[in-house]
Amino acid sequence: MDFKKYKTFQVVADTLNLTRAADMLGYTQPTITLQLQSLESELGVTLLDRVGKKTYLTPAGKVVKQYVDQIFALSDEMETELRKLEDPHGLLTVAAPEFYCTQYLSLIIHSYISENPKVKLQLFSCDSNDAMKKVAVGEADLAIIAGPCNSPQMETMPLGKEDLVLVTTRELFEQHDTRELLASYPFITYKTGSNIQRLVNECLQEYGITPDKYIECVSDETIKRTVMYHTGTALLGSALVEEELRKGTLAEIHRFPGKIETNMVILKKRADEQNIRSFSEIVQRIWKEWG
Repeated sequence: MDFKKYKTFQVVADTLNLTRAADMLGYTQPTITLQLQSLESELGVTLLDRVGKKTYLTPAGKVVKQYVDQIFALSDEMETELRKLEDPHGLLTVAAPEFYCTQYLSLIIHSYISENPKVKLQLFSCDSNDAMKKVAVGEADLAIIAGPCNSPQMETMPLGKEDLVLVTTRELFEQHDTRELLASYPFITYKTGSNIQRLVNECLQEYGITPDKYIECVSDETIKRTVMYHTGTALLGSALVEEELRKGTLAEIHRFPGKIETNMVILKKRADEQNIRSFSEIVQRIWKEWG
C-alpha cells in the first residue's frame, strides 16, 4: 500500500482542485495526475470525474475517501500514542500513608512535576494496606508503603529501612519506670490488621511486653499527637519522631533498628507504563539521596 498515493487522493478529494492540491503537497500537477491514475489502476475503479472545469468524486471515490480518512485518522492516533510513551502526561495517582505524603512525597512531587509538566498528580493519603488495595484494583497507579508486600501481582522496589522507636513524653518518662509506664498507660497504635501493626507486634514480643490497654488510630500523625498529650506510649518510625526526640518533647524508651522497610509497589503488568516508570525512577533516585 503506497501511502503517498492515498494521501494525494485524500488532499485532492478534500479540495477538488488539482492546482490547489499540488500547492499543498508540493508536487507538480502532472505528478498528482500520475499518482491518481496509478491508484485507480491499482483499485480497478474511477475515483474522480471532471465536468467542465469542475472535479467530482465518483461513487467509488466517495467510498475510498471514507476509508482513506479513517486510515489516516488511525495513523495520527497511533503517532499520538507513541509520543505519549516518550512524553509522560495525563493523570498519575499515588497512594501512601500520611507521613510519607507530608514528609517525602511533597518534595518528590515538586521535582517530578518540574521534569514532567504535562502529568497531573493525585495523592491519596491512606494506610499501607489500603494503598496496596488501591493499586491492585486500579484506583492508584503505585503506592509507597511501610512493610512488606507479598502479593504475586505486585512488583516491589525497596526504598530504605527505618528504626521503630518506643516513645512517650519526657514528663511521663521521668515520672515512671518503664514497666510501670507500660502497665499504667495505654499503648497507642495502628488499627488492627494494618501492615505496620504486624511490625509493631513483633517488636512488642521482642521487648517482652503485652500492653493491656490499647488506643487504635488511623495515621502516624494522629498516634504521635495523642502521645504528645501525655496519653501513653507508642512505637513510631524514627523519621516521624526525630525532631521531637531532638527537642526533648518525646523520650526514647527503646529502639528497634531497621524494623520498617519502606517499599514502592506497582502492578507487574503496568511496570512499563511511561508515567509509572518515570515516577518510580525519580522516587528511587531521591530516596537514595536521602538514604
